[in-house]
Formats: sequence, structure tokens, C-alpha cells
Amino acid sequence: MTNHVPDALDDPTTDPFAVARDAAEHIAGATGIDHHDLALVLGSGWGAAADLVGETVAEIPTHEIPGFTRPAVAGHGSTTRSIRIERPDGQVRHALVLGSRTHLYEGRGVRRVVHGVRTAAATGAGSIVLTNGCGGLHPSWRPGTPVLIKDHLNLTATSPLEGATFVDLTDVYSPRLRELARSVDDSLAEGVYAQFPGPHYETPAEVRMAGVLGADLVGMSTTLEAIAARHCGLDVLGISLVTNLAAGIGVHALSHEEVIEAGREAGPRISALLASIVGRI
Repeated sequence: MTNHVPDALDDPTTDPFAVARDAAEHIAGATGIDHHDLALVLGSGWGAAADLVGETVAEIPTHEIPGFTRPAVAGHGSTTRSIRIERPDGQVRHALVLGSRTHLYEGRGVRRVVHGVRTAAATGAGSIVLTNGCGGLHPSWRPGTPVLIKDHLNLTATSPLEGATFVDLTDVYSPRLRELARSVDDSLAEGVYAQFPGPHYETPAEVRMAGVLGADLVGMSTTLEAIAARHCGLDVLGISLVTNLAAGIGVHALSHEEVIEAGREAGPRISALLASIVGRI
């Protein structure tokens, strides 16, 4: 973990949405773009998609934006981009590609985990694409397989929502956006994603438990961000990249190097897929 200098987001009396608004103002000033239409969080294996989505208007070191920190995980970007997208119908949209995802296991608090999502909403985004690298429970989903998230299991024992804040999560992962993704690639499978707190990988027993509960995918991100996104009124598209078979499903020991390598091999294909999807949102 990199050293973390406490700031306003660490003060429990501070309104986290005020910090998100400050971050959005910083982004607008640094990029010259007052409004972003959508946002992307690029997890393990997905980073190269930023080069294909559209024209990069500006790139900012993420840790310079209020409330953000340097990445603590190899394979995650350290810059935030503003990207100009020209749709086939001639419309121009701007996408915010958020770098330096914060994971719950870093110990920086759930507010920081979802700060990027809240910042995206503060920039004006109406939709967000959340991606990740994960373990798969189905042997037929080989490493390199992209899977749409249709629902999730939040097994972190926490929530980004504070106080008596009630949010309907019936369709937390937008059916409209999933259908749009399938219009690009009708072979895309769907699954339920289970988030464990990490940073250790799941045991075979935990993977079996997740399967009994209905999970098809296991990982250490995404669900808390999705909850926060729905609270902010964002439409959410979730896409997982199966980077390995989950513990007890495959025969090999798990390693972060395997995750990175699977993402590297699948990178060109899944980046092109994501760019095509984003171009239609």
C-alpha cells in the first residue's frame, strides 16, 4: 500500500458528496470539459480500452483530484482521462475514464472506494460502466471470457450508504444497457458477481458457498460502486473479465500475476468490445 495523506474524505463529519463536487470542479477546470455524459472504471485487463473509446481531450494524474489517491494495485491506471466520443449519428459525448480504483481491502474506508462513482455523478454523468477482473465458477468460461453482470452478492458486510438511506437495487445493473451490450456481441453471457472483501483469494469452500448462493463470478470490487451509483441515479453496466477459474474450480494455484497475464492476453479483444459498447451508450 502506498502512503496515504489524510484529507477531507477521511473526516466523518465531512459530506462526501461535497468532496465529490470539489473533485468534479477540479476535473472541469483541468480538462476544459464542464459536463461528462458517462464514466468508466477500468479494472484489471480493461485499461487499454481507454485508447479505443475516443479522442483523449485531457489526462490528469488522479491523485491530484480532491479525494483520490495513488493506485495500490499493479495493473490499475494512475490517470483520469476526459475522452471525446463522436457517435455514428454525429452526436458528441464526453466520457470520464476514472483511474486509480480504490479497493475496500486497502483500509481507506468505503467512502473512498465509491468516491470515483460520486465524482462521476457530480460531473453530470448519467451512466457508468464498471469493469473488473474476476474468478469464474464455470469451467466453460475460460480465462479471457467477458461476462455481463446481471446481479450481485455483496459479501463485504458493509455499504457505501450512510444513515437511513434506502435504495432499490432490483435492477442495479441496467437491463437496457445489458441489452445494448448484447446488440454489439450477442454471445455475451450473464452472471451474478459476488464481492468478497479480500485481499486474499477465496478458499474453495468459500467459492462453493458463493455458488450455492447463486454466484457465477467472484472478486474484490464493483458491488459497492454499483450501490453508490444507483444511489446517485446512474445507470450501471457491469462487465467482468474472467481472468482465472476460482479456487477449487481449476487445478492451478491462484496468483495476481495470472490475473495480469490473462488481462494482457485478452486486452485487445475486450478493449475493442468495450469501445463498441461505449460508443452506443
